[in-house]
Amino acid sequence: MKLGLSWLREHVTLPATVTASELDSALTDLGIEVEHIVDQRESVRGELVVGRVLTIEELKEFKKPIRFVTLDIGRSAPQEVICGATNFAEGDLVVVILPGGVLPGGFEVGSRKTYGRVSNGMICSARELGISDEHAGIIVLDPSVEAKPGDDARPVVGLDDIGLTLEITPDRGYQMSVRGVARELAHAYKQKFSDPGFGPRTEGTKKPAYPVSIEDTAGCDRFAARMVRGVDPKAVTPDFMRRRLTTAGIRVLGLPIDITNYVMLELGQPMHAFDADRLKGGLVVRRAKEGEKLTTLDGVQRTLAAEDMVICDDTGPISLAAVMGGTTSEVEPTTVNVLFEAAHWDPAMVGRTARRHKLFSEAAKRWERGVDRNLCLVAIERAVNLLVEHGGGKAGAEVLDLNHPQQPTMISMAADKPTKLIGVDYSVDRIADILTEVGCDVAAYDDRVDVIPPSWRPDLRQPADLVEEVVRLDGFAKVPSVLPIAPPGNGLTPQQRRRRSVGRTLAEQGYVEVITFPFVSASMMDTLSVPSPAVRLANPLSEEEPFMRTSLLPGLLGALKRNLGRGNRDVALYEQGLVFLPAEGAVAPPVMGVAGRPEETLWDKANEAVPRQPLMAAAVLTGEAERSGWWGQGRAASWADAVQAARDVLAAASVPAADIEVTQLVSEPFHPGRCAQISVAGRPVGRAGELHPAVCAALDLPRGTSAMEIELDAVPLPAVTPPPKFSGYPPALIDVALILPSSVPAAEVERALTEGAGDLLESVRLFDVYAGKGIEDGKRSLAYSLTFRAPDRTLKVEEAVAARDAAVAVAAQRFGAVLRGA
Repeated sequence: MKLGLSWLREHVTLPATVTASELDSALTDLGIEVEHIVDQRESVRGELVVGRVLTIEELKEFKKPIRFVTLDIGRSAPQEVICGATNFAEGDLVVVILPGGVLPGGFEVGSRKTYGRVSNGMICSARELGISDEHAGIIVLDPSVEAKPGDDARPVVGLDDIGLTLEITPDRGYQMSVRGVARELAHAYKQKFSDPGFGPRTEGTKKPAYPVSIEDTAGCDRFAARMVRGVDPKAVTPDFMRRRLTTAGIRVLGLPIDITNYVMLELGQPMHAFDADRLKGGLVVRRAKEGEKLTTLDGVQRTLAAEDMVICDDTGPISLAAVMGGTTSEVEPTTVNVLFEAAHWDPAMVGRTARRHKLFSEAAKRWERGVDRNLCLVAIERAVNLLVEHGGGKAGAEVLDLNHPQQPTMISMAADKPTKLIGVDYSVDRIADILTEVGCDVAAYDDRVDVIPPSWRPDLRQPADLVEEVVRLDGFAKVPSVLPIAPPGNGLTPQQRRRRSVGRTLAEQGYVEVITFPFVSASMMDTLSVPSPAVRLANPLSEEEPFMRTSLLPGLLGALKRNLGRGNRDVALYEQGLVFLPAEGAVAPPVMGVAGRPEETLWDKANEAVPRQPLMAAAVLTGEAERSGWWGQGRAASWADAVQAARDVLAAASVPAADIEVTQLVSEPFHPGRCAQISVAGRPVGRAGELHPAVCAALDLPRGTSAMEIELDAVPLPAVTPPPKFSGYPPALIDVALILPSSVPAAEVERALTEGAGDLLESVRLFDVYAGKGIEDGKRSLAYSLTFRAPDRTLKVEEAVAARDAAVAVAAQRFGAVLRGA
């Protein structure tokens, strides 16, 4: 929000010598974010004076319009300047900067010869002075301005002010007005505040200013209107209003419209002006019908939704309520009868309407933050008086006020709550004084404070909001810089510990964690053949990705593709997150509303329709797993790395190695011969392997890209880990190489060896796989290292060999394994 200090001074007495730096500190201490403050008195250096145009000589020998102008600037001789603007005539008052002056941006003005003449200074536009972006011509002062040639032009054009640009937080809509900011400065400087919100008003009359009915009082609980007839359509916006609107970044559009914008800035009450002669029949305030059309003032035809509030006449919608008016009833240059409207709209409705139509008008910004419902008649009175004063006409005696008031809400707060939360000792009297200063009605007791917030503070809803006001107005600087003592807790839950262990393990293996959006497109789901159906969002961020993910792979592969597109060739990513698996046959109940707790049957149906949301861990990788260089060729990442990542995840989740089973699997989107099913104690928990070449081609990924995904919630949480038992006796190490059919999984052979070896086997490890010369076609050699150890004695050679033979016997019986070289 932008405004000038001079406007604020009309409602609060501030020190005459206040500086921009002091204002910045005062507003910041009140919790208002100050983007910047500009002392406009210092923005233009040197002599900036009012000049009267004496003569204009058109220099026609140049390609563009050039004028040689003489000016009366209150000196003995006329001032001569060259100017390219054509929007002024002899006798006009203009703004001139003389040689030696410096314009905003450091542009120095001097005397120089140009276009065959000498230009001593420059006639200025609003943009050159930094007042606004208007640069179609130079500034021509209104003849009514009380200024003569040679006077300082700064007060005339508003450069004697301090300009503030503030960022208003969403919960403090009352600050988006001169009224609200002046109130805050009154708090900061402990000065009296003259509230324009309690200005004159004319109460509603029995005969309305115009026939209006409200069909939906939830969307609009107050609607006021008043007519001004016989307005001079040629009346111009007064200079003070132009300057203030321009400072606020609002275009000057004509007197009636400018007045509504001016009142909005001053009071915080958005308004609308209708051309009464263009209205057809009475007005109706209602919800739009789905699919109705309305062309708004920006020239865009909009298709309305059933939630939108509209103002209609006999022709249909003429205004998108609280957001923007329509073209069929707008004020035109020939308008003589103006109907002013000021209403109170539901903030939630306005916010959704503005976002739905991508139409964030100044009015909508204020409405969605909350507007004082008691301002309607005051704003109407102010607008009518301004129009009568500056545009002529006569105010109608009839005033419409359709008012459906709501009971104010009382907030009861424990008297010691601010002290407990903030750490500063606030007495009950101090709390009551501060909240009264804010505008609340306060009843203070020894143990509590009962508060009714003022109409302009809809953000005060609970005791915590009142605490914030107490500390804000008492001063943040009084809050001690002491860290609170953390309350004792139970530590991390087993699920949290497991999640951290999994993430740490994958990071240590070289994977980089990413967090992707849980939204996915139908095309990506089809490409990856991920579980479906999926939950479709009623209001997705993007219509291209309206579904909730049922797998982590779509987001991870999208992140992988972006990294590859940015020149990274060796990428390994992982993510832990929830997926959303809809319950089969579950149907969501109708909208239940928020007025009260739903019936138990509806509540049960709603819970049944909630999708299952298991925690998953997934990883994708491509490129080199071991870098190549002068030291060697390196190694490309493969499906084996994905399987190992799955094993590492389960190991980090405290799953014993003996419970992990890896078996061959044919499952999309993986390569049919390079995919493994990961099981824990016989229960499938995930998949790992190389992506199908067709999937890699569809996603523009390198062939051989691999992935794994584990459902962590399907993995049982570990029990209490028993202390390890160490044997002090030496191990017996025996290697065996078995020749088996190539179709036999190595994990199955390992399991058979473990079963056959018995209790003496401490570990088994596959250390070599060979197929080729000396091995029959269709077979391969698997070499395992077996470690035997007894807990209570040194094993004899015969015992170790017997255990080895028993292990080989089981493998031979189950798979036809033969000892290599036997």
